[in-house]
Amino acid sequence: MELEIMDYVRIIRKRLILIVSVTLVCTLAAGLISYFVLSPVYEASTKIIVKSNEQTGVTQLDINAINSNLKLIDTYKEVIKTPAIMDVVVAQHPEFNLTSDELIKKVRVSSVNNTQVMTLVVQDGDYNQAAKVVNAISVVFKQEIPQIMKVDNITILNQAKLKDDPAPIKPNKLLNTAIAFLLGLFVSVGLSFLLEFLDDSVKTETDIEALLGLPTLAAIARLKPDDYKAQAAEQQAKAGVSKHASVNQ
Repeated sequence: MELEIMDYVRIIRKRLILIVSVTLVCTLAAGLISYFVLSPVYEASTKIIVKSNEQTGVTQLDINAINSNLKLIDTYKEVIKTPAIMDVVVAQHPEFNLTSDELIKKVRVSSVNNTQVMTLVVQDGDYNQAAKVVNAISVVFKQEIPQIMKVDNITILNQAKLKDDPAPIKPNKLLNTAIAFLLGLFVSVGLSFLLEFLDDSVKTETDIEALLGLPTLAAIARLKPDDYKAQAAEQQAKAGVSKHASVNQ
């Protein structure tokens, strides 16, 4: 087990430049894209409650009415994302410069189980635009639902507020950079082990001993052209010294 761990360490050291390079490139690329290329996306939301029309007392609500309203929520989710609502929004707010189909794609409706509260969410590149759109959809929905469902049980709990300095929900620059760092690290380490696995060449005495189980008796060094020149110059220098010594004798 110790030998295997040392092999891993040796491979990582051997491919350290590759690992650092790939990780650095991935991290820098993700950071540059997140900070300078991707456009920020903002989100605004409103909350609507499906209330009970009748009450049996000041502090006691009609449970049957509540259950009925809970069942209506799924229907309301679908009604909101229809031309019956969105066409009215388009007609009342031409400044949005959006079609009903575009509004349907923009709005997202959700609710928590066993609650009468619905949340409308709109995302846009401009926060104030998103806030105005989601507020308009909520108001129009409250106005139109009595005519569509023949029941008036919608109340807007809160509307999206306009902000001067909103924070975008994406891209998450730090998260993207961190994920790119980890991804680059994993990919580079995996690539290092893959290259080592595919490399079946013998380079050192250690490789020979590991492959054949025999010690190395001798090795032939590989010399570069500069090594030949240096060796020739050294031999010439030795020859010159020897000749000079013979003349003096």
